[in-house]
Amino acid sequence: MNKPETSLHFPLPVPPEPGQVLEVAPGILWARIPLPFRLNHVNIFLIEDGDGWAAVDTGLGDDLTRAVWEDLLAGPLRGHKLTRLIVTHYHPDHIGLAGWLTQRCDVPLVTSETTYLGCDNISLSPGALEADVYRNFYLRHGLDAETTRLVSTRGHDYLTMVTGLPPTFRRVVAGDTLKIGGRSFAVLTGDGHAPEQVMLYCAEEKLFLSADQVLAKISPNISVWAVEPEGNPLGLYLRSLKSLRATLPEDAFVLPGHQLPFYRLHTRIDELIAHHGLRCAAIAEACADAPHSAADLVPVVFHHTLTPHEMSFAFSEVLAHVNYMVDRGELVWTEPKGDIRRVIAAR
Repeated sequence: MNKPETSLHFPLPVPPEPGQVLEVAPGILWARIPLPFRLNHVNIFLIEDGDGWAAVDTGLGDDLTRAVWEDLLAGPLRGHKLTRLIVTHYHPDHIGLAGWLTQRCDVPLVTSETTYLGCDNISLSPGALEADVYRNFYLRHGLDAETTRLVSTRGHDYLTMVTGLPPTFRRVVAGDTLKIGGRSFAVLTGDGHAPEQVMLYCAEEKLFLSADQVLAKISPNISVWAVEPEGNPLGLYLRSLKSLRATLPEDAFVLPGHQLPFYRLHTRIDELIAHHGLRCAAIAEACADAPHSAADLVPVVFHHTLTPHEMSFAFSEVLAHVNYMVDRGELVWTEPKGDIRRVIAAR
């Protein structure tokens, strides 16, 4: 969701070029890795850790990302080792190169158990989402056969952009404290965008590594997936945002997984909550007098032409709003017509 530049404060308006770094705070470096999507980058942070650097996230498991990391290791990080790799969540743009990087630099992987097992499950069975039971999920919610074929195959190609995981990892859970160099970071976790997504907060310096939970100009994707068709990830996401707002200060310096670092955390959280409220209102208006499937509601929320990759996210995000509104009693499922599920406003 785009917002006026004045709503947040961006102390570093120009990001680093691939293979280069910027110091965002003493002993914390910011790097960027290109992505082949509309959201065309992921942020990597490096935290001074004794005689080396702890890395946070990796980028995709592809040749371009490997090349950028080689440039970082031979350039800004030359003469320093990586001490550990901390991964925030299981999406391939954050964990995709973990197997290669932990082996290349001989470092442990540190992450949540859900992240590790979720990524491992996809890596071991990359074609699982093409099974009939998952294709039927899209068909039952109104996608046509050809779009379903594209979404369940090409739409999920990005899930395979991982190099595999190391056979062991070090688990962190909410409430833990990670000591990295001279800093202590509280481990926080959030849901909605990814289950048990890891975030780090240094209270002494008010530094918040927010992963994808709080981004400056867009909402992270909040999706219902075929493996949990009745899930309510939007409810979990909004609950997480409210918890962050109650726990962390407005003047925390937010270091996000995408886009620019910024100040005014509470302001941004309020904007994100309002953004999803507007999407729910649009869906409620569309369903006021006639039933609609989730596929029917995609153009109500997304107004541009979508690639199969983008459609997979858009459809699943619309369904997240539908499930949230059903759980709240604002929408109800009608009797399936032609095996397609539709919702209408509750009377």
